[in-house]
Amino acid sequence: MRDWMRWRPEAFAAFLREHRISRFYFVYDDARGRVIASHELLQPIAEFLQHDRRDFARHEGIFCQVSRHFDVIMGAFVHKTVRGQSQGGTRFWQYDTVEAYLRDGLRLSLGMTRKNALAGLWWGGGKGVITRDRQADHRDPQIRETIFKEYGSFITSIRGCYVTAEDVGTNTEDMANIFSRTRFVTCIPEAYGGSGNPSIATARGVVCGMEAALEFLQGDSLAGKTVAVQGVGHVGAALVGFLFEKGVEKIIASDIDAGLLEALKKRYAGRNLELRLASIGDNSLATVPCDLFAPCATGAVLNPQTIPDIKARIICGAANNQLEDPIRDDALLAERGIIYVPDFLVNRMGIVNCSNEQYGYVNHDEMIERHLGRKWEHSIYLTTLRVLKTARESGEPPGQVANKLADQLAEQPHPIFGHRGKQIIRSLVDSGWHETGEPA
Repeated sequence: MRDWMRWRPEAFAAFLREHRISRFYFVYDDARGRVIASHELLQPIAEFLQHDRRDFARHEGIFCQVSRHFDVIMGAFVHKTVRGQSQGGTRFWQYDTVEAYLRDGLRLSLGMTRKNALAGLWWGGGKGVITRDRQADHRDPQIRETIFKEYGSFITSIRGCYVTAEDVGTNTEDMANIFSRTRFVTCIPEAYGGSGNPSIATARGVVCGMEAALEFLQGDSLAGKTVAVQGVGHVGAALVGFLFEKGVEKIIASDIDAGLLEALKKRYAGRNLELRLASIGDNSLATVPCDLFAPCATGAVLNPQTIPDIKARIICGAANNQLEDPIRDDALLAERGIIYVPDFLVNRMGIVNCSNEQYGYVNHDEMIERHLGRKWEHSIYLTTLRVLKTARESGEPPGQVANKLADQLAEQPHPIFGHRGKQIIRSLVDSGWHETGEPA
């Protein structure tokens, strides 16, 4: 495989350009029971996916494009489209290896299948992932405009099997640039008829999960508690505000961006707020003494290195894929008696907000609020209680209980279009999609 999995994505992008490959895919062929690559040269990567037992879950397709302007790989990871078009935000992030890039897309898209199904949405699971070029300033507005407009054209090219939105490393302006090239995008600015940034709703959902976990554990509330919040971007910063409103005693917050911490310090001057500047990969906040730990940055925070030293009784946050290994680490937390609220259960409100965007807006939207209330059987609060109670009765870790429930729901076909996403993917393969892109 020429050690491609260990290469930096920038080097792999340059390699693909040298071989005049601008678009490529890896598609699961049900008839043959194997992963097929668009190019024979890339078949070793298909074999890597085929034999992976950790993150590849018969994903229907992975579609990628090499930027014409930068050493950037743009991807759309489609896990399952039984319930409808795959949907999930686009992550714009720096990856050290091609393997890290692929694994992140695989795990995130699988998580979106479960999140959408558990939320009762008629969408399948997918995720967009764009690598950053270390030689290009990712904060430069002109560079971002170029990248995201190009990405929008790429999204259009895959004919709606994946619908994108905002995620880590992206913002509403990026969504506007994507929107200028495709209609398969949500969370666009309100000025264009979109719902804007969904972070507020997402933070509210995390609070619902926290309250349910406290009710399950000891019939308690957030009042007087100490909460550690890792990551104070859009969702984390909003979460801090809601927690103070709920009467928490203290919040310990960390982030790799000093500017975000400074903004939070000014916003909550006089409150019991401890701030810590962290470096990439620093998960030390997971081990501070607190009542609840809320991972709201990137994934894989909960692993054999951090779990033994966690002091919190409850873990509930907005970050996707908090468990480094979904089975191993779910069990490790359960063995320690730590209540883990599955991330895809409580951080659904961003995708709920995006889903409802296409149906217009009403004041005090009941279709939004029912997810945050305590009456609808599929609300975050009641679903959290159901999962935790089932875990206690069955002896299974809560993550596995939630996965089983979500996987059952994910097999329900869209009531109108059925499994249309698979048909779109087949049509892309049959029409030679990988040969239609402009040379990178």
